[in-house]
Amino acid sequence: MTTKDIKKEIEELRKAIERHDHLYYVLDKPSITDQEYDKLYRKLKDLEDAHPELITPDSPTQRVGGKPAKNFPTVKHMTPMMSLDNTYSADEIRQFDERVRKNLSGEKVEYVVELKFDGVSIALLYKDGKWVRGATRGDGVEGDDVSANLRTIRSIPLAFREEAGKTPEAIEVRGEVYMTKKALEKLNEEKERAGEELFANPRNAAAGSLKLLDPKTVASRGLDIYVYGAGFYKGINFKTHAEILEYLKEAGFRVNPHYKICRTIDEVIDYCDSFEDKRYKFDFEIDGMVLKVNDLGQEKRLGATAKSPRWAIAYKFPAEKALTEVKDIIVGVGRTGAITPVAILEPVHLSGTTVSRASLHNFDEIARLDVKIGDKVYVEKSGEIIPKVISVAKEKRVGKEKEFAIPAKCPACGSKLVRGREEVAIRCENVGCPAQIKEAVLHFASRDAMDIENMGEAIVDQLVDKGLIKDYGDIYHLKFDDVKSLERFAAKSASNLVSAIEESKNRDLHRLIYGLGIRHVGEQTAWVLANHFGSMEKLQRSSQEELTEVPDMGPVMAESVYNFFRNKENLSVLKKLKDAGLKMAGEVKKVNAGPLSGKTVVITGTLESFSRHDAEEAVRNAGGTPASGVSKNTDFLVAGEEAGSKLEKAKALGVKIISEEEFKKLLK
Repeated sequence: MTTKDIKKEIEELRKAIERHDHLYYVLDKPSITDQEYDKLYRKLKDLEDAHPELITPDSPTQRVGGKPAKNFPTVKHMTPMMSLDNTYSADEIRQFDERVRKNLSGEKVEYVVELKFDGVSIALLYKDGKWVRGATRGDGVEGDDVSANLRTIRSIPLAFREEAGKTPEAIEVRGEVYMTKKALEKLNEEKERAGEELFANPRNAAAGSLKLLDPKTVASRGLDIYVYGAGFYKGINFKTHAEILEYLKEAGFRVNPHYKICRTIDEVIDYCDSFEDKRYKFDFEIDGMVLKVNDLGQEKRLGATAKSPRWAIAYKFPAEKALTEVKDIIVGVGRTGAITPVAILEPVHLSGTTVSRASLHNFDEIARLDVKIGDKVYVEKSGEIIPKVISVAKEKRVGKEKEFAIPAKCPACGSKLVRGREEVAIRCENVGCPAQIKEAVLHFASRDAMDIENMGEAIVDQLVDKGLIKDYGDIYHLKFDDVKSLERFAAKSASNLVSAIEESKNRDLHRLIYGLGIRHVGEQTAWVLANHFGSMEKLQRSSQEELTEVPDMGPVMAESVYNFFRNKENLSVLKKLKDAGLKMAGEVKKVNAGPLSGKTVVITGTLESFSRHDAEEAVRNAGGTPASGVSKNTDFLVAGEEAGSKLEKAKALGVKIISEEEFKKLLK
């Protein structure tokens, strides 16, 4: 087969897959089975793998790819993404209509009324019908470029469909990324099993997912999108907003069908009211309706205030609440050790679902609400998946209600609970707590800590679930046969992991301190502590007063370090590490000695001779302080390849920018 034939087959496969993606993800009308689709996709993938020079950015295989991002660069929207003013009643809708007609000197006005999706607003830029980028709303003028994450949403077309007809020279499509209720329930079930804090609602889940640095993780979250307009377009003309929606639909975008052109304000109000109950039947959350003047000429004349358009407004549905009884209050332990109280409720129907639990967030919230076991309480959902207790019906108390006692010990391990200075949360700080062990081990083994190669999430899950380790101190007592017994482990891979564990014993003291997972102690603080005390023993014996004398050590951080070394379970784990032969002391370096003495340095972009970790280590060894963000106190910005928003900010602040070669010369 010639290169020309291969290229032709690849193009035909791409067109077929894009057509089936549109049928499945946009129109919900699949025409082939999943197996048939997978066969097409695998064939395309195999051809592209064999001929990487023929891969293009808009290929269906490139939707989930690339390395995890280090940060999100900032981009400017073609036109500002303004926020809508809100209305909460029919009277306020009528007042909006009166203002519109007055500003248009009494002209006839028709409105397009659409669903108000409860998600994350984004802008998708296309040039000549090809997708260029996607960004979050941000401050309305600039947003984060989250293109790699948006690319994983298969209902976003990478190119305009031919059915659209004329292709604009440029167009910025506006839409709302959301997570379905079903996808959120699945995600929260996984987080609950892991002891992590649950997402309160689909909007938070969607926003959190779009901010993840690894597109592969984003792809697993089940995000989707509805587009609702265009903020900017060039090379094409529209007369009405409804015409834009129809065009976008033809171009291959998901446009929600529940919009209506209303010619009177009474018609608008009736249409809004009709969705107050129907909203619960959707698998996505809406929290109201949006009214837009349909005529784009009128829209232009109406203009906008500094914050909001005068031609559109949101109508918010009233929040729904229900009265029920608190049967009990229980506590759970998250993966970070935070203790979270949960109200167990008499089941009650609310916002289309039966509610039997409600988060109380923290113990200060219990005190603020004055919630007691046996109380009648009002629970509100207001579009939220996790309902919340909003108030107590104290007039319904009968005298048999019971105060909830804040636990003194962790329900998972029995350790004494600690409340840090200036913190709301109460925590378990036992590094061997069963509810936290997996997270603690993953952190300990991570690259910036003990750097135990190949000890990832799947392996840690097996080691903990099989009872082979109960804390990170047990890592160093694993035998070859223990590791070989793990699923999918052959002799060679078991030997490699055992060797990596043995090699990690020689890591520097500051990496061990960071790996301990002491609250508030990051890489830089760990380095300062190791440099100041010189040994784990001296750090362990230090008083709070001595800790506060350490450079850049505030009272909150000092208290956290002091408490960590006063926990008997933590000391038991430290003894395991010491007995295993880990390095417990290091050479004390003069903090202000070196070519970067007293300088604050930020690294951005990709460096040829250094990983990010190694570059920051070099800064420390040269007497400087590595920082994650650019500020007016930054002395140098080291800019590597593909430097993003930090470079722009450094230019704006007048921070000195140096190349990797200049950085290497400084170190010498």
